[in-house]
Amino acid sequence: MRKEFLPFSKPDVSENAIQDVCDSIRSGWLAMGPKTVDFENKFATYTGAKYAISVNSATAGLHLAAMATVQIGDEVITTPMTFASTVNAIIYAGAKPVLVDIDPHTFNIDVNKIEAKITPRTRAIIPVHFAGRPCDMDKIEAIAKKHNLAIIEDSAHALGASYHGKRVGFGRGEKRIAVFSFHPTKNITTGEGGMVTTSDEKIAEQISVQRQNGMSKGAWNRFAAKGNANYDIAIPGLKYQMMDIQAAIGRDQMNYLEAFNARRTEIVNAYNNAFADLAAMTLPPPIEEGNIHAWHIYTPLLNLKELDFTRNEFMAKMKERNIGTAYHYQALHLFSAYKEITGLNKGDLPVAEDVSERIVSLPLFPKMTDNDVQDVIEAVLAICR
Repeated sequence: MRKEFLPFSKPDVSENAIQDVCDSIRSGWLAMGPKTVDFENKFATYTGAKYAISVNSATAGLHLAAMATVQIGDEVITTPMTFASTVNAIIYAGAKPVLVDIDPHTFNIDVNKIEAKITPRTRAIIPVHFAGRPCDMDKIEAIAKKHNLAIIEDSAHALGASYHGKRVGFGRGEKRIAVFSFHPTKNITTGEGGMVTTSDEKIAEQISVQRQNGMSKGAWNRFAAKGNANYDIAIPGLKYQMMDIQAAIGRDQMNYLEAFNARRTEIVNAYNNAFADLAAMTLPPPIEEGNIHAWHIYTPLLNLKELDFTRNEFMAKMKERNIGTAYHYQALHLFSAYKEITGLNKGDLPVAEDVSERIVSLPLFPKMTDNDVQDVIEAVLAICR
């Protein structure tokens, strides 16, 4: 058994980033400023979007995106296999989340079930690129165009993923938005933070203004040497900006993103090879042709009929061996907070419910050594055999 605990995830921050954070502190410019602007520019260039707007979390980004596309009383279609932020953003924009069951193989929203949930009040679709696997965006785009709907891609898991040769978040045109997360478990981190990308100028302008209390000028525009103190408030806003301290880390992390994701893929390949013949586990399917998986998380399903214990007991057994795991996710409609809001009960979304009882996330992060990976493999095989 391992002597030291192996966490489910651990960030990798370079000394250059640490020094850049120190520089921000020494300069006195701690809040949104020149480093944030530079990070936004680098991110837009990477994704291919016209606009990248930094925020203090992906949750904030989803909220701003929802406010830019829906109104009170509207409906937004999304998936139950996601974190609470996705539906919370819809709710706090005054709309109703409408959940569609998932594909049993990809765990992404089942595109063949979307149109049945569209009503005259539907205004947007929020597909979630689960684990870093791109959704079937061509079919989602066709549905959105047919019904004149906005698309907000929840790309919290998908930085570095590609769909048919274009990076997730590149911006598909009018009423098309993507939102990324920089939480410490994500493919790059800023501690907390997020980014909204779009090629829709009107939406980019609204989100940029609303993230800073609705002010026409942020502190960077008002307090810099050539700034002007006057500003207007044309629309009520929120306090959702990113700080330069965060951006200092983020812009450095962009230098390592491809290497980080390559190492994630190496670890996934090692897991897949080791568990290929394990009857107690169903592995994530290969990535679809023409796409690139970001591998934010590795989420096999436990085949409980082959085992004499539950998923939670599996996680406890891994912890006994000093190896951390995680749970992504319980189907959202099974939480008491969303049962009444969605009007759904247990049994209404059977695929998501089955997956949420059997899914587990194994350790996956770039700083894992080959010995760490082998420890995980040996623990899984010992428990499941």
